[in-house]
Amino acid sequence: MEVSMSIEEVMNQISELKQRDGEQLRKKQIKKSHPELMKNTLYHFPNWEAAIEMTGEYSSGS
Repeated sequence: MEVSMSIEEVMNQISELKQRDGEQLRKKQIKKSHPELMKNTLYHFPNWEAAIEMTGEYSSGS
């Protein structure tokens, strides 16, 4: 699998999405709206939730 983003870029983009518009970071929504981010995230992390936790944006209420 070819990736176009480093792990740092993935984490930065996840953080920006949350901060910019308070965007919900639901896996299904991100897969539709940011497919390249999702592809790169799943390359660098075992799952979407792990990436959210690593960026500090995860909360159990999301």
